[in-house]
Amino acid sequence: MSRTAKIALSVVVAGGALVSLLWATVSSGAEYYKYVDEVARDPGPWRTKRLQIHGHVAPGSIQRRRGSLDYRFTVERNGQSMVVDYTGIVPDTFKDHSEVVVKGRLRSDGGFHGTEVMAKCPSKYEAKSAAGALRRP
Repeated sequence: MSRTAKIALSVVVAGGALVSLLWATVSSGAEYYKYVDEVARDPGPWRTKRLQIHGHVAPGSIQRRRGSLDYRFTVERNGQSMVVDYTGIVPDTFKDHSEVVVKGRLRSDGGFHGTEVMAKCPSKYEAKSAAGALRRP
């Protein structure tokens, strides 16, 4: 075999190995980011995928099993909702009406099994309106 053929074969083998490694890494860590109303309207395509669902905690829906870190709550958006079961520590900003992103998977019953809960910062961190900024005490 000529030297050029050996180099070409080595490049093809190394390139194939690199592409395979990259594909395995990306596909194992991929998660879809969807709003809860998108998933609730048509859950079929999302049943086998890892998801991050985004919405707001429905008022009065947070339940915690006494003496445990087991939570059940409802996430809603645009009139659609989904019940989430989660075991773990929740952020301090997790409460009714808080904006949340929950990582996990859809259950066969249409609910969501959460593996991580992230609550967005409350509105007190938003900038004041222009009218409010101009008033003096």
